Amino acid sequence: MADDTASPFGPLLLELARMRKSTLSAAIDDVDKIIDLLTAAREQVAAEDDSHRTMMALTTLQNPVKSRLEAINTDLKDVNKAQKAFGKALDKALPQRHLPMETDAMADQSDLINRAIVMHLLREGQFDVASTFVREARDNPLEARHSSRQTPTPSQVDADGDDDMDGPDGHEDDDEDDEDEDEYEDDFMWGKDDHDSFESITAQLDGRHGGLQEKFSEMYDILSELRQHNLSPAIRWAHDNNTQLEAKGSNLEFELCKLQFVWLFRGPAVNGLPDDGHNGHEGALLYARQHFGRFQARHLREIQQLCCALVFAGNLEASPYSRLFRVDTAFEEVSASFTREFCSLLGLAAESPLYVAVTAGAIALPRLIKYTTYMREKKTEWTTENELAFETPLPPSMIYHPIFVCPVSKEQTTEANPPMLLPCGHVICHDSLKNIAKGSRCKCPYCPTEGHIKDAIRITL
Repeated sequence: MADDTASPFGPLLLELARMRKSTLSAAIDDVDKIIDLLTAAREQVAAEDDSHRTMMALTTLQNPVKSRLEAINTDLKDVNKAQKAFGKALDKALPQRHLPMETDAMADQSDLINRAIVMHLLREGQFDVASTFVREARDNPLEARHSSRQTPTPSQVDADGDDDMDGPDGHEDDDEDDEDEDEYEDDFMWGKDDHDSFESITAQLDGRHGGLQEKFSEMYDILSELRQHNLSPAIRWAHDNNTQLEAKGSNLEFELCKLQFVWLFRGPAVNGLPDDGHNGHEGALLYARQHFGRFQARHLREIQQLCCALVFAGNLEASPYSRLFRVDTAFEEVSASFTREFCSLLGLAAESPLYVAVTAGAIALPRLIKYTTYMREKKTEWTTENELAFETPLPPSMIYHPIFVCPVSKEQTTEANPPMLLPCGHVICHDSLKNIAKGSRCKCPYCPTEGHIKDAIRITL
């Protein structure tokens, strides 16, 4: 058997074993013994009427308690020593190190970073913080602007020998490109050299895109009402935007109305609303007559189930419709649906891209550090620029782009022609894999790696 101490983690494993042995069990036992001594002494003192015997009992108790206290201190010192030794071994075996990257991938993307931060703050309802960020970025342009826009580097000098800075489309920022500059500014980008760039951005926050700040403020107002079990503002918003929602295949308005029916059906004992003709079973039936008519074409079966549940009102929990009237998580679910549809109408994802990027990066970072360190030790590099050579295990909520275009055939994959993961980590479609195969073996078209066709894995997007 190999000696574990020969490995770089040998000392760490030894210190871990010592720390596991140095527990607080001995100290706890000593504390229990002191409690037993004190309890016995108290009982003896309570039983004795002679003060002389009481003093003798207390004097006899002094040395055992003192020795136990010293034992407790010794036990705690041993535990503390073992923990410190393990901490030093851990720091030595796993030193802190930076990600070994050739270049900072985001160094040239300060504009996008600033935009992502402001958009995230707006989506989170931190409007004052977003305004402060824009103001400070404007007042400190060196932190917000692309460094190359201040001082051109040799790689940025134009082919004609001048040092004019190129615009975002690759052309010089002359008077003929004013229209391109306007489009660039409309895309909510930082880094403009004109004096009014941040004023334009502030105006975009308050007015452009239908007034993003105003829109998100409306969303949070409605969500606040939903948390208080008030569905009316959300239903009103869904009704006003019903055309766009139905075009996207959304059932948000009906889901809100259905929950309103259920909420009224549960009665004043649950919903806390006034006990009148607009609440309880009578109020729910009245609401269904007023609002369910326009949903019959798409949701007739669900409407029938809701209305038939009135027959079982006396014993709803034993009825086949009890699941429709559970409201434990109904408001949280409808709030999530509302947020998703609201952002969808704004052309935005339900979750902040900045949050998704940071979370996915945190998940992928350990594997990335391990892989890049290994590649450096082997003195090899990735074979494809801007492409990871391994798959990062992300949760299903962060899996995007279900459409894959084969880089070899330039065709979109289908069920009959699915994407295949080669042993080297590159992905091509099944037909391309068959075309490059020679017998049972194949060579990756992007790197010198060879392997068996049977080792290729089908990817489900």
